[in-house]
Amino acid sequence: MQNFTYWNPTKLIFGKGQLQQLKEEVPKYGNKVLLVYGGGSIKKSGLYDQVISLLKEVNVAIFELSGVEPNPRISTVRKGVDICKSEGIDFILAVGGGSVIDCTKAIAAGAKYDGDAWDLVTKKAFASQALPFGTVLTLAATGSEMNSGSVITNWETKEKYGWGSPVTFPTFSILDPVHTYTVPKNQTIYGIVDMMSHVFEHYFHLQENTLLQDRMCESLLITVMETAPKLLEDLENYDLRATILYNGTMALNGMLSMGYQGDWATHNIEHAVSAVYDIPHGGGLAILFPNWMKHNLHVKPERFKQLAVRVFGIDPEGKSAEEVGLEGIEKLREFWNSIGAPARLADYDIDDSQLEVMADKAMINGEFGRFKKLNKEDVLAIYRASL
Repeated sequence: MQNFTYWNPTKLIFGKGQLQQLKEEVPKYGNKVLLVYGGGSIKKSGLYDQVISLLKEVNVAIFELSGVEPNPRISTVRKGVDICKSEGIDFILAVGGGSVIDCTKAIAAGAKYDGDAWDLVTKKAFASQALPFGTVLTLAATGSEMNSGSVITNWETKEKYGWGSPVTFPTFSILDPVHTYTVPKNQTIYGIVDMMSHVFEHYFHLQENTLLQDRMCESLLITVMETAPKLLEDLENYDLRATILYNGTMALNGMLSMGYQGDWATHNIEHAVSAVYDIPHGGGLAILFPNWMKHNLHVKPERFKQLAVRVFGIDPEGKSAEEVGLEGIEKLREFWNSIGAPARLADYDIDDSQLEVMADKAMINGEFGRFKKLNKEDVLAIYRASL
């Protein structure tokens, strides 16, 4: 394994009733708070009223930015940056899922940057400062509540990029599984696929001697696969929601990837799809990841075999590593199908008319992927296999 330094400054506050901690945490950072949230589900659930009430108890001035999109857009980020600069905001509170948190990270960094926040997303400039921000998580999926990464879409140019900075970790994140009870079944499925995909992105690397990291990844996958079917039949089960919520955080807070770097090509390929078609990120990953796996099975067959045997229970007796690995990939597809995830781009009415456009967007920074460098023909092959 490689040398590494692990650092994660986010205070994780987990469990039932922990929303009360807002009264202790928020006043540490000032008295002007920008509340950022999405399309209004937190108002229907009553969470909005609870947050407002708690903030009023500590006498902070509350400003609001609502309407953050499922694929958060730079236009919304700019609105938030304008509020922060014009009102002298001290602290931002994101209440929602990964999209709301990702948008908040861009607002926090953009508020301390003299130019356009899109410069930070496209890495024309580096975010060296950011307003402090915290989160109240309502969706188990992205892990954005305990990492510094963010994904932002420019709908006008049909671009979608991941970015991040050491200054864009949340100061605290409150995770109460009860706040995820109202997440609908389809969004719960997308979240399950997303967190599993994060683990796969970690798992497929070329570094040697990652025995503990491998087992950590495998145990997380097994736990999610054991829990997900039960949760989808009982969406207000506290223990099942808690397990999935905790898994989503652990899948992308840096714990799994100490000592190596994962691949991350499939996320890049999916970002190009949802930049053009605005589909759910988890849905896109469910379609693309098994096809990325098949395309790259030859690179390190033993890695795929290990996953197939340990996670999917494939019997390796009398089979080549490639055969075992392929059976594991098929088992993954079967599992995602069984919980209702999409399997083809056609499920979103996507045909082959924009494949070249999407491939060009994926290739904007040249070849990518650490498990295997992908070129445009690789990307097109994966898209075609996914139609």
